[in-house]
Amino acid sequence: MQQMWHVCLTVGGDRHEPAEVLAALERLSHERPFLMSGRYDGERAEVRYWEEAEDCGDACALALRLWGEHRQSAGLPAWRVIGLAVVSQEEHTRREDLPLAAAGGWRPF
Repeated sequence: MQQMWHVCLTVGGDRHEPAEVLAALERLSHERPFLMSGRYDGERAEVRYWEEAEDCGDACALALRLWGEHRQSAGLPAWRVIGLAVVSQEEHTRREDLPLAAAGGWRPF
């Protein structure tokens, strides 16, 4: 049975102009409209969204592929995954991790 998982994917690497990173994140948002929000600067980006998967392992596998699968089409920096947090919808609600999600859009770190 599929369920919803809250994903926070953090990527980082060589420095890019923050405006270029923002533009790439906005293109990614158009390609994957499920993206909720995120933060960015010239050396890293954090993307938060909901993923539908059977279990946490499947949600993690999907999240780990997200950046690489859209690197070329969205013009994303050639960064590597430096962090990943995946929690169930129930756990996300328990943590009351809603302020960033409620804000939406992209914010600088």
